[in-house]
Amino acid sequence: MKKLMLFILFVCQGFLWAQENTDIYVFDINPTYEGFELLNARNVSNNEGYDNQPSFISNDALVFAGNNNGQTDISEYSFNTKIKKWVNTETKGSEYSPQKFPSSKDMAAVRLDVSGKQRLYKYDEGGASTELIKNLNVAYFAFHNDHTILATVLAPSQMDLVIINLKTKTVDTLFQNAGRSIQKIPNTESMAYTLVNEAGNLDLYANEMKSMESFFICELPYDVLDYVWINDTQILTGKGSTLYLYDTFGESEWKKVADLDEYGIKNITRMAISPDGKKLALVAEGI
Repeated sequence: MKKLMLFILFVCQGFLWAQENTDIYVFDINPTYEGFELLNARNVSNNEGYDNQPSFISNDALVFAGNNNGQTDISEYSFNTKIKKWVNTETKGSEYSPQKFPSSKDMAAVRLDVSGKQRLYKYDEGGASTELIKNLNVAYFAFHNDHTILATVLAPSQMDLVIINLKTKTVDTLFQNAGRSIQKIPNTESMAYTLVNEAGNLDLYANEMKSMESFFICELPYDVLDYVWINDTQILTGKGSTLYLYDTFGESEWKKVADLDEYGIKNITRMAISPDGKKLALVAEGI
């Protein structure tokens, strides 16, 4: 029980803990017979302090939570121009987990106010923000479509998985003891999420959003919180400097596919894949 409670506390605190010195690294993905190889490594944040939570808004642009002179704001990086810019106008809080609305150029992000309040906000093209749903302590989220969001919310000793309807402004709790990583599975109508199991590790599930049926997929490796779907059957995760692949059509195990130690990369956490599947962004500590 002690191990489980410590795990829950770590996950719940999320980005409320001390900010580490992380950067966003991007690789080109080259498919091979045995999986893929990673090429053309580059540090696209290249910034002191906390740079984290990458999300592709197109094949040519990436947004992430970036350190802006001690405050965390929404940073956008263009692969064509190699230029970074700040997306949101200055607020009294910090912005985390930025993502584009599926059918518009508007952004959404979790704002952590100086008072400790955490809320989900929408940011228009001019950077102005409006609160999306009132009185909800959102920790992490992912879009299913423009009006349906799967999210984790802060409970007293855990995070709970909820579904948010932005049209009706309603929130329904699906599960308790959820993990932080939520994603839409490529080329499907399903969403992936994690739940804490009895051993204190994370089990990965897929939820078919039309029927609201959930299916167990696999357990994440020990002490791993994050993953990314490369396509609708293959899942990637990282631990230390190593990347592991799980193929839902293959053997039921995580297989080592890459070691990024040669790039000086360590402590891999969050990851994102470009819409065309040709770029991988990951958060890590580097040289």
